[in-house]
Amino acid sequence: MIFLDEETRADSFPILSELCKYFLDVPTECPYGLPFVAIYRQARFETISEDVMQQLFAAGFRRNGNCFYTMQCRGCNACVPIRMNPTQFKPNRNQKRVSMRNKDVEVSVCSMSMENSNLALLNRFLDTRYPGRGNDALGYYSGFFLSTFGNTFEIRYKVAGELLGIAIVDICASLLNAVYFYFNPDEEKRSLGTFNILTLIELGKQQGIEDLYLGYWIEDIQAMSYKAAFKPHYLLQDGQWHLVDRKSVKAKMHLISNS
Repeated sequence: MIFLDEETRADSFPILSELCKYFLDVPTECPYGLPFVAIYRQARFETISEDVMQQLFAAGFRRNGNCFYTMQCRGCNACVPIRMNPTQFKPNRNQKRVSMRNKDVEVSVCSMSMENSNLALLNRFLDTRYPGRGNDALGYYSGFFLSTFGNTFEIRYKVAGELLGIAIVDICASLLNAVYFYFNPDEEKRSLGTFNILTLIELGKQQGIEDLYLGYWIEDIQAMSYKAAFKPHYLLQDGQWHLVDRKSVKAKMHLISNS
């Protein structure tokens, strides 16, 4: 992804020219462990319309609590916004196997909650994935998942009454935004991240959703790179959403092999 200057971004997404004065750059440690200072260009909103939310998502912004942000890290362009149209999706062989492997999983769409089982599972997930960072479930729910605007819900995954995972999802107009997914780290063989996206795709089809935002695709981070296996998808590059499908991947590989 090539980071755009404000003028170019404003040309591609007019909403940015109106809102750019509210955004500040906040440097911090890279959340993905890359050796760069992460710079969040973010703004906090107490209220925001669905139309503006939709435009911000389309411009590659992510939601974190009441904040919208985009990554503007110097020397690194690894975070690439990725989205897909659920109706265009064609599962590959591995994704079909993941669906079969999880036939015993009970899936339910629920209102957001902070049940003890949710918090316990999230704490276990964070301790396993990000040991020593001091993250905790209460902080994630209060500062990350919840907001005073929009419509956020959760998808619960259970087997025989045991909680396997929870997806936090925004729904807005004709889009779904995958905010976060956490799961039992002992169940990695189920490929629950893939199963969760397959579930979001089916939900999107049922709800007539045009755009499913999957967050960032990061090629060198396994926990983020698997999203590219869902084709066709779109990557935000040079201020435009570019289609990536099986044909374009084959064409790229052909060019590389003949270069």
